[in-house]
Amino acid sequence: MFKPNYQITNKILLSIASIEASREFIEHAPLVPYWERQFREDAAVRIAHHTTALEGNPLSLEEARTIWEGDESLVTAQTGHVQEVINYRSVIKYVEGLKTTSNRITEEHLNKIHEYVVTNVVPENEVRGYRTGWYGTRNSTTGEVSFVAPNPEDVLDLIKDFFEWTAGEEGDQTHPILRAGITIAEIARIHPFTEGNGRSARALGTASLYLDGYDIKRFFSLDEYYDQNASGYYDAIQTYQKSDDVLTTWLEFFASGLEIELKRVKERVLKMSRDHQLQREIGQVALNDRQEEILQYIEVNHAFRNVDFEELFPNISDDTVLRELKDMMDKGVIKKEGKTKASKYVLR
Repeated sequence: MFKPNYQITNKILLSIASIEASREFIEHAPLVPYWERQFREDAAVRIAHHTTALEGNPLSLEEARTIWEGDESLVTAQTGHVQEVINYRSVIKYVEGLKTTSNRITEEHLNKIHEYVVTNVVPENEVRGYRTGWYGTRNSTTGEVSFVAPNPEDVLDLIKDFFEWTAGEEGDQTHPILRAGITIAEIARIHPFTEGNGRSARALGTASLYLDGYDIKRFFSLDEYYDQNASGYYDAIQTYQKSDDVLTTWLEFFASGLEIELKRVKERVLKMSRDHQLQREIGQVALNDRQEEILQYIEVNHAFRNVDFEELFPNISDDTVLRELKDMMDKGVIKKEGKTKASKYVLR
């Protein structure tokens, strides 16, 4: 039976407290729908880019964004590298949809995530099913064996044991943040597949957070933190694989990473929210939802021009947008600079 071995240290407790504070702020931040969509889209692209980059994919963030938007023909790169990003688009869509059908991660979820990760990247016979061969890694400098995965004959039992734990009383009573971190580490340690283990483990960890109510509007990308701290990520996760299966160091790293990422998201949300000076200028002026979106657009981009109408309001006529702008000028919130189509609207 799987029984995770770790201690809840002060470092872990402090990270969890900070995570909860950021979560509370982000979930109650008064962002309009347009910016929530932008945040989610940006986070999804960053996840797809950084989780594949962590495994050696050389594509840039902008190339990943181009692929994400369906313009992969514009990216000059090896087909396999492009396919990895395309695949992760499917992974994210699948993970985001789990909340409507599940309340806890399962073996079926792991296998489906892995299938999405490696489709058209590995031979067809490796897309489904667990590995049948041995796996190990060596230090490229010293030649020392740094990790040996469990016997392939034990993989199925280890996977069954893990998911029995997540579905059982002990797993259920484990804090959601710790449970997600344990998920990533244990799936990576078992190394159940021939290829795509790291990406599958991290996606399942994210799914665990989402199903436990820690989707946090889907604004965050843990994989970005891991990619930017790759040596720290691998060092931390290998302490679990090498030190009699003690998870403490890894969980400290995992909780700290989520803490740092959510603080970063919180700062971005703060920039989108009205600052105190703007609050004083506007006072108690009543703005409708559309005018709120225009106001936040100007805060970020410093101006709102005629050419921006369709980007912000793709299904609304120009005349309607102009009426909203006139009302905002009459209320003293914004002013118009310039004439004709070259004009722009800025804060007063």
